Order: sequence, then structure tokens, then C-alpha cells
Amino acid sequence: MLELRNLTAGYPGLAVLEGVSLTLRPGRVLALLGPNGCGKSTLLRTVSGLLAPLAGEILLDGRALEDWSPREAARKIAYLPQSRTVPNITARRLVLHGRFPYLSYPRRYGPSDRAAVDRALEAADAGDLADRFLPELSGGQRQKVYLAMALAQETEILLMDEPTTYLDIRHQLETLALTRRLADSGRAVVLALHDLCLALTLADEAAVLGEGRLLALGGPEEIYQSGVLERVMGVRLGRTAGEGGWRYFCELPREG
Repeated sequence: MLELRNLTAGYPGLAVLEGVSLTLRPGRVLALLGPNGCGKSTLLRTVSGLLAPLAGEILLDGRALEDWSPREAARKIAYLPQSRTVPNITARRLVLHGRFPYLSYPRRYGPSDRAAVDRALEAADAGDLADRFLPELSGGQRQKVYLAMALAQETEILLMDEPTTYLDIRHQLETLALTRRLADSGRAVVLALHDLCLALTLADEAAVLGEGRLLALGGPEEIYQSGVLERVMGVRLGRTAGEGGWRYFCELPREG
């Protein structure tokens, strides 16, 4: 379990978020929602250990995150960033990077590492891309490969920043279905998403960020009823009853 206590996140001399307290629980999907620049990516980078907290605490299994070695933390937390480099290597080679926390130097991959990579590629629907070089792939194909790298890390906590970027609608839905399965298998999954409708349909909880702080935290129904998303996003949020539950939609506010 990972807990944030009164966390201030940002950069030296620039606090982006202040006073954030929330808990990432096994078996749950938490969606981070809010407008551009509200701090979703900054929060994920801080939780992953890439940025040091400016104030407050991050506790991983009851122990301060800074007390974990980078290798120890990487066996617990995997992070899929929004933007990444594109090295001139094959997809399989990149996904093998997800095994680094389990290897000593010089890195020698064993059968268990290769099996983990095969499982991750299959789960991310990227098995057919394994032997292709990254620069040859489309943005959506690369996104699937980077998702596979995060999955190959086999962590208890998975942080994903806009994981559906570049994906067509079918693969967006498949990726979100995968996150649901990962949570159902016992992982804590955190997604930063711009698509409010998909987020409210998928998530167990939503955290709404804006105005430099955590504005609301709760289940999708609670967040919907509060009206906080309409206020910070500047849209009208509605819903209709569908098979299996509510289906949400967004539209521009009516004039007048």
C-alpha cells in the first residue's frame, strides 16, 4: 500500500500541488482527473520517486519512500510516463528493461525474465511487435510496447500517465480493460486521464486536482454528484443508464 500524507509536489521554488493526502490500495483503480497543468504528471513523478517531495510524506508499506533504495522501490512501483524517448532497439529489447530491478550488473537475463517479457507483450497486445525496431512503429504501437515494459516489471503498484495516448478507440478500451484486470488481480493502479467519461466508468475512485490542490476524492458517483468536474473542466457532464451501469458523456455548457 502507498500513502500520501499532506504532500507538496513540484520543483525547487515552485510548488504545483500542496496538501495532498490519499491512499493507493491493492485491488483498486484510482483515476487522477483535472485540467492541463493541474499537476497530474507531477504527482505521478513524485509518487514514483523521480521527484523529491517538497513537503509531506510518501509511505510505501508503512516506510518512507526515500528510505527504499531505487532498486527496491522499482520492484514495488512501475511508472509509465506520458512522453518517452525512442531508442533504436527492438520492442522486445525495450520490454526487457522492465526486468532491470531484478538483475545485478552485468545484466544477464534468465528464463524467468524472458517469460515475464513474453507475458507482458501478450497482455499489452504487442506480441507481434516484439522483433520490430521502435522507430518503425506508430505512436500507438510504441505506446503498447512501453505499457508492456511497465507490466514486465511485475510490481504491486502501477502508475500510468495518459496510457491511452496515440491509441485508437478499440485499443483505448482494451488498455483500460487490462488495467481493470490488473486491479482485480490485486494491484493498485493509478491512471492520469483526460477522458472523464472513460475514467468514471473504469475507476473505483477518482481524485480531482485543480487550483494547486486535491479538490475532491471519492467514488465515481460521488464525484459526479458533486459537480466539481464540471466546475474545473468547464464542461457539462451527463450520464445515461447502460448495460452494467452508468455511461457518462461530456458536452459544452449551454449558453444563456
